[in-house]
Amino acid sequence: MRFMVMHKVTEEMETGAPPTPEVMEGIGRLIGEAFQKGIFVSGEGLQPTSQRMHLAYKKGLRTLTKGPFADLKERVAGFTLMCVRSKEEALSWCDKFAAAVGDVELVLGAVKEPWDLGMAPKPENAPLRFLSLHMADERSEKDLPREPWHAEKLKGLIDEMTRAGALQVSAELTSTRRGSRIHFEGDRHSVLDGPFAESKELVAGYAILDLPSLAEAVEWSARFGAVVKVREIDVRPLGE
Repeated sequence: MRFMVMHKVTEEMETGAPPTPEVMEGIGRLIGEAFQKGIFVSGEGLQPTSQRMHLAYKKGLRTLTKGPFADLKERVAGFTLMCVRSKEEALSWCDKFAAAVGDVELVLGAVKEPWDLGMAPKPENAPLRFLSLHMADERSEKDLPREPWHAEKLKGLIDEMTRAGALQVSAELTSTRRGSRIHFEGDRHSVLDGPFAESKELVAGYAILDLPSLAEAVEWSARFGAVVKVREIDVRPLGE
């Protein structure tokens, strides 16, 4: 069973400064252990919210708001990781996604690469990757399937992105009632079982973990949160 673990932004992350060597070492140990046990599937961090965009689509029209965001709240229903030639291309794929599924809210942000963290020199033709998060609605929170015509259009879009070499991974999540939210206070944490409301704590990064149960995914997420010193982590099962 696969889970998306989303840790939330802190004040330190919003500065754009790389994590401290101690935090990087702790993350490295934890991910290394997860790799060895076959638990860690993938994961990415995002640039600060000042470099993100909120896209609201209604009746075919797009409203774009640039970050940082004062009042934006997130409750994620799915994601798409794409590799593109420009920010404009990423926006174009978002427009096509909205055309396929109808009214939707997206948050688009650039991925933090190893060279952004000082872990490797930046290649001459460095990839440009963006993560698009689409927000929950009444359908997704009830775990209802998409209408057949929306599903067919979405399948066509995934095929198009794959042929163009733009799609790296895309998935939908089950509703928040199937997930958990972890709150951290100092060295302690508490777990809230879903469903849960939108959060003013915005996503800073994610990992996909392959584990037998939600309880084990929460346990691993709590260990990660203790290393990174975040305030909140959402743990959500991926859809079928």
